[in-house]
Amino acid sequence: MPAYNASRFLDESIQSILNQTFKDFEFIIIDDCSTDDTPLIIKKYVAQDERVIYRRNDKHIDQLIGRNNALGYVRGNFVAMLDADDLAMPRRLELQYNYLCQHPDIA
Repeated sequence: MPAYNASRFLDESIQSILNQTFKDFEFIIIDDCSTDDTPLIIKKYVAQDERVIYRRNDKHIDQLIGRNNALGYVRGNFVAMLDADDLAMPRRLELQYNYLCQHPDIA
């Protein structure tokens, strides 16, 4: 999840991932040098849930470049993207994971 000055939406967005029915994931959040409370909000979740991984860019960069940089931290086999102002339905990861496992020809 790339985040830049997203404090207005971030709590709800992070909760939508942490409350997924599928629980076996790492949640990488890349702060793009926010100047609001975004870093504080992310750090709160890092302290509460070991699945949350916080990274901060050295300088403000384009969101697409930030997403690509975040891929360098991924340890799992699958990647799901979510913007900091979006919400995920509770079964999103479960449904996507199951589908990809049942259809290995899909990338």
